Amino acid sequence: MSKARTAIGGWTIVALLFLFMLINFADKAVVGLAAVPIMHELKITPKQFGLIGSGFFLLFPISAVVVGFAVNRVRTRWALLSMGLVWALTQFPMLGSVGFAAILLCRVALGAGEGPAYPVALHATYKWFPNEARTLPTAIVAQGGGVGILVALPVLNWVIVHYSWHWAFGVLGIAGLLWTVLWLALGREGALAEAATAGAAMPADRLPYGRLLRNPTIVGSWCAVFGAYWGLSLALTWQAAFMIKGLGLAQGKIGLLSALPPAVGVVAVIGGGWLSQLLLSRGATSRLARGLFGGACVAAGGIALLVMPAMPSVALKIAMTTLGIAVPSVIYVVSPAVVGEITPVAQRGALLAIGTAISTTAGLLSPFIMGSVIEGAATPLAGFDTGYRLCGAIMLLGGLIGMALMNPEREAERFAAGAGNGGLSGEVAD
Repeated sequence: MSKARTAIGGWTIVALLFLFMLINFADKAVVGLAAVPIMHELKITPKQFGLIGSGFFLLFPISAVVVGFAVNRVRTRWALLSMGLVWALTQFPMLGSVGFAAILLCRVALGAGEGPAYPVALHATYKWFPNEARTLPTAIVAQGGGVGILVALPVLNWVIVHYSWHWAFGVLGIAGLLWTVLWLALGREGALAEAATAGAAMPADRLPYGRLLRNPTIVGSWCAVFGAYWGLSLALTWQAAFMIKGLGLAQGKIGLLSALPPAVGVVAVIGGGWLSQLLLSRGATSRLARGLFGGACVAAGGIALLVMPAMPSVALKIAMTTLGIAVPSVIYVVSPAVVGEITPVAQRGALLAIGTAISTTAGLLSPFIMGSVIEGAATPLAGFDTGYRLCGAIMLLGGLIGMALMNPEREAERFAAGAGNGGLSGEVAD
């Protein structure tokens, strides 16, 4: 295949996976957007609604790991097709009369289908682009999520206000089916088996998973993503309710305001991905261009959320939550690139999936803890303030750990040297 055809094929896949992630994050966000109508109709408490938000992540990490290992041997084309179909089918039960248990079960099933989405999408993308050219495609795929929320929230909120929250889920089911048909027609597997940066030390064909999981750079990147994901999952479940119950805004007014974090996130991730790739192209180390930069973005978001409760106006509170959720999104581009930089290609899909499983456990905890805090607080606003402070502290700590530990060049050299000196003896590689 010529370079021109390969380039066209690669960017076609990036465009399709951008849409894939757009639907993925719209599916995640719709339950939070409909939080107040759902709680009113079903007469459930904040803690119960938090359980619905957390339930989405119950099987999320397990399916991420299982499918992540599977795509080391199974074509990503079929894995992605199956996921898209599951997403669509789990939305349609919401069109009827449902109770707390039915919504919870559908969200658990949806989470199982969406758990592997991002790592598998990136694994598919990396089959088309070498290491030094991955940051921008990664940023575009990642920002399918940001754009998905940005575009979908005003539309879905309009559906909720003018029809019902039930139909907001139905619209997403239809979108999922349409994407599945499109991917079946156009989705293809990339042929790039090895993606080394010129002159870089590369690890062996396989390394022991124990060694990879204990690696400081990989652990540091996952800590940073854990912090960012705590904030993301909290916002997906509770940001709309925060504006309605905490700040006193009406449901009809929050569509565009709910889209502010993803809008700023689009700029942050695309701009951050471009800057990271530019630094690498000009000779900066990956530790600086990816590790220090990505960790600092997460830490900065944590600081914004820590100071948010002290802001004297509604506008400033919304601004701080927007920055606190959006700026750390840069790590969703940086972390996979860091892991992919030092992980053997044969194990990359599994490591990306394991990282997703570990970091997204934040989503299992964050919504339920926020609901519990709100239920036990003197006022809804006091509960939201406490929950966002806790989130900010977790993000700050995760970002600082990431900055301290991420050093891809050092680890790639150690892996290569260990393989050359028989350093893998006594451990199992797969």
